[in-house]
Amino acid sequence: MPAPRSLDIVFLWHMHQPDYRDRVAGEFRLPWVYLHAIKDYSDMAGHLERHPGVHAVVNFVPVLLEQIEDYADQFASGQFRDPLLRLLGRSEEARLTPAEREFVLEACFRSNHVTMVEPFPRYRRLLDLFKTLEAQGNAALNYLSDAYFHDLLTWYHLAWTGETERRSRQVLAELMAKGEGYGTDDRLRLRAALGEIVSGIVPRYRALAERGQIELSATPQTHPLAPLMLDFASAHEAAPQLALPEFHAYPGGRQRVEDHVRLAMESHAARFGAPPTGLWPAEGAVSAALLQTLAAQGCRWAASSETVLANSLRRGDELPPRNQWLYRPWRSSQAQEVALFFRDERLSDMIGFEYARWHGKDAAVHLVGELENILHHGHADSPPVVSIMLDGENAWEYYPYNGFYFFEDLYEMLERHARIRTTTPTQLLAGGRAAGTLERLVAGSWVFGTFSTWIGDPDKNRAWDLLCAAKQSYDLVMASGRLDEAQQHAATAQLAVCESSDWFWWFGDYNPSNAVASFDRLFRLNLRRLYEMLRLPPPAQLDKPISRGGTHAESGGAMRRAA
Repeated sequence: MPAPRSLDIVFLWHMHQPDYRDRVAGEFRLPWVYLHAIKDYSDMAGHLERHPGVHAVVNFVPVLLEQIEDYADQFASGQFRDPLLRLLGRSEEARLTPAEREFVLEACFRSNHVTMVEPFPRYRRLLDLFKTLEAQGNAALNYLSDAYFHDLLTWYHLAWTGETERRSRQVLAELMAKGEGYGTDDRLRLRAALGEIVSGIVPRYRALAERGQIELSATPQTHPLAPLMLDFASAHEAAPQLALPEFHAYPGGRQRVEDHVRLAMESHAARFGAPPTGLWPAEGAVSAALLQTLAAQGCRWAASSETVLANSLRRGDELPPRNQWLYRPWRSSQAQEVALFFRDERLSDMIGFEYARWHGKDAAVHLVGELENILHHGHADSPPVVSIMLDGENAWEYYPYNGFYFFEDLYEMLERHARIRTTTPTQLLAGGRAAGTLERLVAGSWVFGTFSTWIGDPDKNRAWDLLCAAKQSYDLVMASGRLDEAQQHAATAQLAVCESSDWFWWFGDYNPSNAVASFDRLFRLNLRRLYEMLRLPPPAQLDKPISRGGTHAESGGAMRRAA
């Protein structure tokens, strides 16, 4: 049987950060939204703009877009609710307080030092000086002048700018060449440039979608682990041994999932002119009940990962070769309206983890070679559909030059390739691409094909129990009529933040201890704020850490999250 004459590849770049806003204090607690905007969201748009023949899906979580727009408003007004951006523009005449000095030292070395500190000798010197003094105790750090902190703030933000921006913005080149002694004017010029980058993110992606090069998809509003909110027992479909929380179910979970999906559809339509055709469920987590919810709200496609498909097809220990079942769309018999695309885990994880250690062109050549091999061994009746799906923000910190050369070579090769076509799920469905039928869909996620990253561990289960208790209190207060309409809206928005999957991801002793502690504090703060909005005293359990510990590896806010 002859091999098919072409191959379709669907790239899906998932853009997501949880809500870092303290809605009571009016402050951003962590800076990862605007840092990824000036580096990863900007660079990913730049690669696509330079290669108009490449098509892809770009997935934005609504809560991320809200925060990007919040930052754009801050830059426009000059009223900064992010402490790092406030300090970046601090006048030389205003002395830094001891607390501010400690905050800058804690914040401004959080990155991959190999790719984001070592290439810049002046930045590396600031780190070396800090390490030398730190070894002598806190008193020695008092010898650092405010000029040191101004240079550190400047270099931290310069190191977080994307390679595309460095090559196109003169102010960035000038400041990197200057190297040290950054005055107030220098830092204000830098902050203004960052504002232009952040403010341009949404318009740039909208323009790419309007010209038909990309498909914009969404995720339910604040990235909730929807199958678990619908039914904790769904975790047992792929992992029967998992321990579950003390609460038997998330109170009112079905209505909450429906609300998250509806809000995602509405916010997407408001920003981009129409609801999304497809959704990437948070963490690629799917279940039959979730697909039925998506279908009811007009979703035409969704995506998950290869192991979920394998679990759903397996009858016993054996499966046919991957090329016989992975490279095509599927539909579940329980929700035929929603086409399912399953990511190639090996190729997606090569990009997420392995290719950062390769020369950019070698990695691009290897990936195209892998696609050609799939094409050669595919079925002749239909072109294979290869889905490569992963975070569009976290892996590039580990690549030299933020992955610039890898993407430039890869996209150029794909534009010129005679037999490989980049496309999107909606384009494939419009072309009548046939789909297989799954008689059953085993619930699972893009991590191991299970939900074990979010439930089952004692700390994760304790976090679920704290959230369930808060939701019970929320339901009682809402039914009591004690809150006016504005207060109800604020409390509901705060509840949605607490329902994000990210908090449960970080609990567990396999994650770096300082990152676990940071997200532990933020999750408990969000729950405490919910109780305050409900006019209830927060329970004493929220004063104590949930986590029992973690690993001691160096970490930052941009940890790579993938299978």
